[in-house]
Amino acid sequence: MNVIAEIYKDKKVNIQKLADYGFMKNGSDFVFSQKLPQSGFVMNVTVTPVGEVSAEVIDPAADEPYILHLAEAAAGGFVGGVRFDYESILEDIAAKCFEIDVFKSEQAKELIAYVREVYGDELEFLWEKFPENAVWRRKDTGKWYGALLTVSKRKLGIKSSDKVEIIDLRAVPEVLERLIDNKKYFAGYHMNKKHWYTIILDGSVPTEEILDMIEGSYLLAKKK
Repeated sequence: MNVIAEIYKDKKVNIQKLADYGFMKNGSDFVFSQKLPQSGFVMNVTVTPVGEVSAEVIDPAADEPYILHLAEAAAGGFVGGVRFDYESILEDIAAKCFEIDVFKSEQAKELIAYVREVYGDELEFLWEKFPENAVWRRKDTGKWYGALLTVSKRKLGIKSSDKVEIIDLRAVPEVLERLIDNKKYFAGYHMNKKHWYTIILDGSVPTEEILDMIEGSYLLAKKK
């Protein structure tokens, strides 16, 4: 995997943040230029409206592209400095102008947008080894009120190896007893099954219904 593909994997562009960062419109694309501190070379980064990223390093003395930093076998202090600056700029742009885009289902995207708008919360990706797992937590208590995960259906007791996106939410035990049917509602995956339940985000439970359940889970995560 090349450096750009690795840095921008599972990320989507925020166009407004590109402008804030210093990108300039060039036709339909956005372009940013910066002098590399250790070499004096110039790096140009181009981002398309759909978030495709490309970059080149220019040697101004020769007025031509420099490419040795792209060769893994190329070594030495100078090329190492160019490579370091090149990757540092790409990583900084990714951190400041792109958002994590792991969850692909339409329902997951709707829920993420809803939570952002109503509660002002963003998903937190807490586990480096599990990049497809994330949580929402209340700002005032720090308690989780929801989790989005990608799991095999077998983890939910379904005889299939297909992967699905799920949401975990809180509920009181007496509600869980009535709710869990192992068809639309499952015991909380990777959570305390006395207080959490799971929904597969495949449309089996309408989005509007899940939004109401998120509100209930949010309230249960308040201080006692």
